[in-house]
Amino acid sequence: MNNILEVNVEDFDCWVDSGTTRKQLNNYLKDTGLWFPIDPGADACIGGMCSTSASGTNAVRFGTMRENVLNLECVLADGTVINTAGLKARSRKNVAGYNLTNLMIGSEGTLGVITKVALKLFPQPETILSAVAPFPDVASAVQSTVEIMQTGLPIARIEFLDEKSIQANNIYNKMGLDETPTLFLEFHGSKGTVDQQAEAAMEICKENQCKEFNWATDPEERIKLWHARHNSWFAFKSIHPNRKAISTDVCVPISKLPEVLVQTKKDIEELNLKTVIVGHVGDGNFHTFISLDTADTEEMKRYYAYSEKLVRHAIKVEGTCTGEHGIGLGKMKYMEEQFGKSPIDTMRLIKKALDPNNILNPGKIF
Repeated sequence: MNNILEVNVEDFDCWVDSGTTRKQLNNYLKDTGLWFPIDPGADACIGGMCSTSASGTNAVRFGTMRENVLNLECVLADGTVINTAGLKARSRKNVAGYNLTNLMIGSEGTLGVITKVALKLFPQPETILSAVAPFPDVASAVQSTVEIMQTGLPIARIEFLDEKSIQANNIYNKMGLDETPTLFLEFHGSKGTVDQQAEAAMEICKENQCKEFNWATDPEERIKLWHARHNSWFAFKSIHPNRKAISTDVCVPISKLPEVLVQTKKDIEELNLKTVIVGHVGDGNFHTFISLDTADTEEMKRYYAYSEKLVRHAIKVEGTCTGEHGIGLGKMKYMEEQFGKSPIDTMRLIKKALDPNNILNPGKIF
């Protein structure tokens, strides 16, 4: 279940078994000049990435799994095997019939078991430039993100880490970053193009009181930088040993991001929680990592109060209770608040039609 079945270099696509991991696929593609850019951080299986509609740091440029899957082979609850976009279809456009592919993507294993996946591939960038920009406060860092996105710069990654996350990374990854709210940025293209993009982003950051804007194209420096970003979860856990770590996320319209992030920081301080914020802010999506003593009843009450405030604020500003992590069990109670009753009833009808005996990941989503 982890074979790379077919690579069509001229068509920029491939077929893989659902157990193939993203790193395995990209290692296989190295000599083709192509790559698969969706990067949730972990070396996840492609099938799992489809089931959760994974995205991650490159989504601001390349989209989520939902935008990068051409076809799926799935096994339904009764054992029927289907191809969601046609028996062998892998065309970039396809409006034949219902969009069964995107019905399955993000369904968290409740509608079918994904066994094979047809993916879009992309040319490997000629030049990659990464930059680090520390700011005096959260508001100025996030405002820079909004302005960069509004200019239409084709940025590949733009990630936010608050000062506590930077502090944890400095300890865990032995880095020497300024311990203030920070943006990590990345640009792809030709040498001249990425320099122009970086300069334009730098001007915006400096207008928002950026303390400095350092960039590099050296592969070792870039790998170290993004290794630190991807290890933020482990860095956070390392500074709070013997406690349970929980991660939650929301996603809001870009223009609402400064408001929501600033309020989230206030809520964290008022509720006295051990928390850091990291985010794929170019999409309006951010995560908070919370360290808890689950035996402390009062601390758990504060955590639940915080989680509810975070989700309700996101929904209030026309966002979603989750941009990446999915519903699972923890956010079922917010589904009707976000969607209303009729859409949830429609989802239940789909579930009943495809899985009448409720054998596929029962009890999840709603």
